[in-house]
Amino acid sequence: MASNISRKDFLRKTGIALGASALLPRAGFPSIIIPKKKDRLGVVLVGLGYYSSGLLAPGLQQTKHCELKGIVTGTPAKIPRWQNMFGIKDKNVYNYDNMHEIANNDDIDVLYIVTPSGLHGKYAIKAAEVGKNVWCEKPMETTVERCQQIINAASRNKVQLTIGYRMQHEPNTQTLIKYSSDKPFGKIREVTAEAGFRANHSLDNWRANSEFGGGAVFDMGVYCINAARYTTGEEPVSVTARQINTRTNIYKDVDEEMHFELQFPSGALASCKTSFARGMNELEVTCDKGWYRLNPFQSYGGVQGVTSNGTKLAPDPNHQQARQMDNDALSIKESTNPIVPGEEGMADIHIVEGIFESAKKGGIRVQL
Repeated sequence: MASNISRKDFLRKTGIALGASALLPRAGFPSIIIPKKKDRLGVVLVGLGYYSSGLLAPGLQQTKHCELKGIVTGTPAKIPRWQNMFGIKDKNVYNYDNMHEIANNDDIDVLYIVTPSGLHGKYAIKAAEVGKNVWCEKPMETTVERCQQIINAASRNKVQLTIGYRMQHEPNTQTLIKYSSDKPFGKIREVTAEAGFRANHSLDNWRANSEFGGGAVFDMGVYCINAARYTTGEEPVSVTARQINTRTNIYKDVDEEMHFELQFPSGALASCKTSFARGMNELEVTCDKGWYRLNPFQSYGGVQGVTSNGTKLAPDPNHQQARQMDNDALSIKESTNPIVPGEEGMADIHIVEGIFESAKKGGIRVQL
């Protein structure tokens, strides 16, 4: 169900401005507790699923401004492997019940929340309340209300809050963000964004469970939403959506596939699809005088594209998550605003609420 807050009030309260400035760095409550003389900030991964083990931990072996110092896990059997692989000290190993003790650990500067989406708020708030900077994986949370609570906790405790939208750190994506303001191909008319994969989740997988923030929109659809916003440089004013569930034996109470359309103040339209039923991974922008696309646009590597005038957007070989975490660590060290502050994550969830409302009501247009 969508929040009953008006779009005008939402934008006013969150400080999200229309136009290209919406994607520029905004206040993310840079930390004032990290001395600049500390070369590498200590990071704790909260949740040790695939994204932590397969992407973040390896990425932290390549970073210059931060390093893996600790873990929080509810599965004791994982601890020996992590300690052996990454040299994590006993004193830097925590569980969800004692993670508040991190407040007294000077090795730790950042807690990266990598739990199921529906638990992001619970542990991001805990992290802020112990005085540590908070990196929260996307989606930020499952409701605008919970997102605002995370933002409030970070502000209250004067710590950085940033959301793990790695694509906004990726060079070709940053080129498209620049195009949104420079408009080298004229006025933007249409955006097509599609993100999905053929999944076969078990019934006990959190991605098939609404309580934990499962479903295609939260997992993959936020890539499309975020892309529609950063390629237009605008905030949408309305949305229509249609949900498609074919394997109801698996996806009983979450969306398996969602098609939605966003309308922007300039008249631009974004046609988006996200799915657990089939693979899709493309972003294309059509303008008055040409077009440009990325395919793939949200993979963990190999993001590449082309423009209508023949310009090649070659894939960047560097580790996406390492770049993201280094950028965020550097912003803490230098007390500057992060690239993707909490308000950016909340803006997407505001749209998600509209998508679900439209789909539930048969595809009616919902004002944002």
